[in-house]
Amino acid sequence: MTTDIASKDRVVQLGPGLAAIPERLLLAHARGEVLFICGAGISRPAGLPDFRQLVIEVYAKLDASTHSVLTGLPSGTCNQWHANCAGLTDQQTAEVKRFILGDYDVVLGMLERRLDDQARGDSQVRRTVAAILRSGAVSPAAIHKALITLADRGGAKTIVTTNFDLLLQTAAQRLRLPVETYSLGSIPRPSRNSEFSGVLHIHGAMDKSPERSSEFILSDQDFGEFYLRRRVVPDFIYDAARLYHLVLVGYSANDPPMRYLLNAVAADGKRFDDLKERFTFFGTNTPDAVALADWNGRGITPIHYDSTNAHDALRATLERWAALSAINGKKEIVDKELRRIIKISRSKAKDSDRDLFDHFFRRGNASERVRLSVLISAAKAEFDWLDALVEVCAESERGRKL
Repeated sequence: MTTDIASKDRVVQLGPGLAAIPERLLLAHARGEVLFICGAGISRPAGLPDFRQLVIEVYAKLDASTHSVLTGLPSGTCNQWHANCAGLTDQQTAEVKRFILGDYDVVLGMLERRLDDQARGDSQVRRTVAAILRSGAVSPAAIHKALITLADRGGAKTIVTTNFDLLLQTAAQRLRLPVETYSLGSIPRPSRNSEFSGVLHIHGAMDKSPERSSEFILSDQDFGEFYLRRRVVPDFIYDAARLYHLVLVGYSANDPPMRYLLNAVAADGKRFDDLKERFTFFGTNTPDAVALADWNGRGITPIHYDSTNAHDALRATLERWAALSAINGKKEIVDKELRRIIKISRSKAKDSDRDLFDHFFRRGNASERVRLSVLISAAKAEFDWLDALVEVCAESERGRKL
């Protein structure tokens, strides 16, 4: 396909109230060239904490006095906030200040060094983190099921997560789509081959046995070890970004894992020109042009959605995308949409319906286009829809010749 300005700027809204997705991303997904990277936000609907709340819950179990201070801090605190640390030691006060800055990995590292004098797999902090996650959700949320469906790139299901929980695997099992689980050093090297598949826990995963300790990238020392010294995660991300369009889901720009991921990608983006475009789903309850510019400035294309109602629009967008997927979506839903769209003339249809109609034909191979053409002809589509079909097909032919 030609990459003129018009095609680069095209977006498709898969349904009312859903996020408008760049069509170039939808087309890349149809070709099996998209890799989702999932953060803590996808597991919150299932009852698990995000990084901030996880830190608070760890302190609730290990340090009641510091916990009482942390729980009094509003969620939007910043470095101008002054907490009342009366009665805390200097070390505890330093941890509170780091918490206010949002350096949650540093906070856990400081707590671990204070309580255990070193970072290791069986530290109090790590055992507590594992216990919190084990006592939380056991059932995946709807967003897990949508993402594991979208992870199918045609013959292999591959999805990356910085979460420790196993909810994506559980979602796959319940959908009868079994996948393998890989963590840290066992993760396969990115490639286009079917061997590059499974749920890939780049920050570690819960051990299925509660009797064994789990290896996590959790503290600042862990991030330094795996991102800076060994470069395990940055090298994985760089290789993946050369082969796939990375799509971030369930992160905020200030999440510690996101900061490290962005730094890894941004550094390679300056040195190499073969990285594919990266995207993130970014939710706000009001328009925020500055936040969108911030994502763009970090080399990530933001896909905005309305975050009200507990980010329901994100869940609905991903579910709809999965249902309409060119790889393993439901043809009956696509057919139903086309019949609905062509009930009126193209000139009277909504822009979103015209865009969706064009997209169904633009993404399809020759046999799928023939099938859909027969469908709309049998449904007695008006000539302006048929004219649009001819133009979309001609556009694709021009693109293939360039």
